[in-house]
Amino acid sequence: MTPQPGSAGDVLTLISAGSATTRSDLARLTGLARSTISQRVDALIERGLVEETESGESTGGRPPRQLRLHTEDHAFAGVDLGATHCRVALMDISGNVLAECEDGLLIGEGPEQVLAHVSQRLDHLLDQVGRPRVALRAVGIGVPGPVEFATGRPNNPPIMPGWNDYPIPEYFGGGVEVLVDNDVNVMALGEHRNAFPGTSHLLFVKVGTGIGCGIMAEGKLHRGAQGSAGDIGHIRVSGHEDAGCRCGNSACLEAVAGGAAIARRLTELGLAAESGADVVALVQSGNTQALRLVREAGRLIGEVLASLVNFFNPEVIVIGGALSRVHEHLLAGIRETVYRRSLPLATHHLSITRSRTGINAAALGAGILAIEHYLSPDNINRIVNA
Repeated sequence: MTPQPGSAGDVLTLISAGSATTRSDLARLTGLARSTISQRVDALIERGLVEETESGESTGGRPPRQLRLHTEDHAFAGVDLGATHCRVALMDISGNVLAECEDGLLIGEGPEQVLAHVSQRLDHLLDQVGRPRVALRAVGIGVPGPVEFATGRPNNPPIMPGWNDYPIPEYFGGGVEVLVDNDVNVMALGEHRNAFPGTSHLLFVKVGTGIGCGIMAEGKLHRGAQGSAGDIGHIRVSGHEDAGCRCGNSACLEAVAGGAAIARRLTELGLAAESGADVVALVQSGNTQALRLVREAGRLIGEVLASLVNFFNPEVIVIGGALSRVHEHLLAGIRETVYRRSLPLATHHLSITRSRTGINAAALGAGILAIEHYLSPDNINRIVNA
């Protein structure tokens, strides 16, 4: 259902964006009568979504009453589930982080055990900030695998045994809305909203054990028809036909340039490396073999990104994930290839940079996913008209 212009949901959107701070602002921006605006605002106040305070400056008469989101009775959570970790950020309706935590947790332990841990941490954080469980309105969860976004169910995730088609939202019951997305999608959302809010077209590339890409188009996440857009880790790289990939194919970008692939090559050279974290440690210690392989991986990633630059024409490419901690060498390889192989017009104003939100990108993005869903005009109209 598309909301009518000037609906309660539209009014709240103007207030939450800071475009309107008084009833007069709302009347001017929507063209609605003052009486209609009063009905909309009063309904939002009654539902505890908006509050009105006398903090405006007077222009000669009575000071205008200021409208803002009511933050005290609402809480949202962003959950970042990785292969070996769980990060949870508890946020208010404005997106401010109230409390957060991080634990070691193996995604391979299965959905029941992992989600039970998440639920316990949510209760702990709510207690920490003095808010009841009923204040939790929506939860966003990022997982390290493909997700059918419409249902919140993982789809054949290679590193999540036991999770295929598991109904994650249903685990939490009907008292809270739960949205589930691929981890790199929520990373892209978190990076965009917190570090590049004015950017229309952005690619967020996660380079960790695997490689994935989140796509922001016209300021919105682009997921594709079934939610698999951006899976660049399985684009074929020429000249590496002997590199088998976990997807069953060979010569995939992830199989030759991901953290696990680099660690494997270092092991073959006699160096102790089992993961991307070990690769980072070797680079930071100045190991020349690790430095060479990371820069070479950057060039291979750059080959794929050069095609995306020509096709999508982004303004910014952000590099995140575990290997971004050695961004000087990784970015050098990426930039070298992208600027050499992309069209001049496509790279004229292109910025390739390291993630500014770092390890918090996924948890922040998952929380923003939950908040933006809750504050969408359709959802607000449903709440007001209930």
